[in-house]
Amino acid sequence: MSQLPTQPPVGLRDWLLSDRPQSRRQARFGRMYAVWNRFAENRLALIGLAILLGLLFVAIFAGVLAPHSPVQGDLRNSRLLPPGSPGFWLGTDDQGRDILSRLLYGSRLTLLVVFLVAIIAAPIGLIMGTVAGYAGGWVDAILMRITDIFLAFPKLVLALALVAALGPGIENAILAIAVTSWPPYARIARAETMTFRNSDYISAVRLMGASPLRIVFLHIIPLCMSSLIVRVTLDMAGIILTAAGLGFLGLGAQPPLPEWGAMIASGRRFILDQWWVAAMPGFAILIVSLGFNLLGDGLRDALDPKEAGQ
Repeated sequence: MSQLPTQPPVGLRDWLLSDRPQSRRQARFGRMYAVWNRFAENRLALIGLAILLGLLFVAIFAGVLAPHSPVQGDLRNSRLLPPGSPGFWLGTDDQGRDILSRLLYGSRLTLLVVFLVAIIAAPIGLIMGTVAGYAGGWVDAILMRITDIFLAFPKLVLALALVAALGPGIENAILAIAVTSWPPYARIARAETMTFRNSDYISAVRLMGASPLRIVFLHIIPLCMSSLIVRVTLDMAGIILTAAGLGFLGLGAQPPLPEWGAMIASGRRFILDQWWVAAMPGFAILIVSLGFNLLGDGLRDALDPKEAGQ
């Protein structure tokens, strides 16, 4: 007489894909593996992930990979050399500095802006949106009217005004971009919360005596995380362009920091004859922005609950 197996399926993949998980850890890892499988089916998303992993690698090892100093050049012997010159693969700028080295070091500033804006703006928008959606009433009205005020101004214009008031610099640019980036996250979190707050799951937690604060932070916010992650990833390209715009106008990172927008600004005087001075940092912005967009599209498809059920 055959007996039903009492041991978990043999093999890691079978353990992850089991439809009867034996623990919360197995269920959690199983969901993560399923999301990765859906993400890996999108080849463009994998290309975006590869681009961003390459950016992270370059930023970490810029000191090893850069052949020259990013802030010092030789005005006498290496000014405005074209790409392919001996020792200068991407050419040099008007100060005789190696463009490749400046791009490699500039990737650190790009990641710094993206990371700091994400950890400042996303939590602010998430908390305001979930609190407004769950509380409702006058709390919702006040928080959403504040959000509407920020949304009424174009993001770049508001960032320009804030940086002009605070003073030029990479720190003030990051703060200004973060202040202008949180309202869309609040709107998304509020919409998600309003769909969850009357669900059976939240009602059961409420009947168990959980406080509104506990419900919001321990139960509703985790449910909103997937949508927020997708939106933040898709917004990274816009954040990079806003930071580059501030740098181009001289309100972001200040010389001699190798910020990509400032590099384009310094090269616009030579755009017709020495095109590479402005084109190389512009191409870097294009590639990184494309990588974030491709990754965001892949995450949106992988984390979509409708896709998960198919």
